[in-house]
Amino acid sequence: MSVERLYHVLVAPRVTEKTVRATEKANQYVFKVAKTATKQEIKDAVETLFEVKVDKVRTINMKGKQKNFGRRGGQRNDWKKAYISLSEGFSLDAAAE
Repeated sequence: MSVERLYHVLVAPRVTEKTVRATEKANQYVFKVAKTATKQEIKDAVETLFEVKVDKVRTINMKGKQKNFGRRGGQRNDWKKAYISLSEGFSLDAAAE
């Protein structure tokens, strides 16, 4: 896989109270990833870009929320979320990268 593709796999880190607890307890990090990304691509992207060892990748397809835009109803875009577990002894500071 090309390095250029790796930069397009990870869209943004997800920083919420729940994800911070997961980071502290289980050394898991949560990212919004490309809808077409596979688990192997996500693993390769994290290992290459952050120079860490990934233990496990779990993905969830998130449905876009129903929202009103003025008088019209609509829906936000669907997206994919990845929970990335790092091996013992590794950590990353996603905000600094």
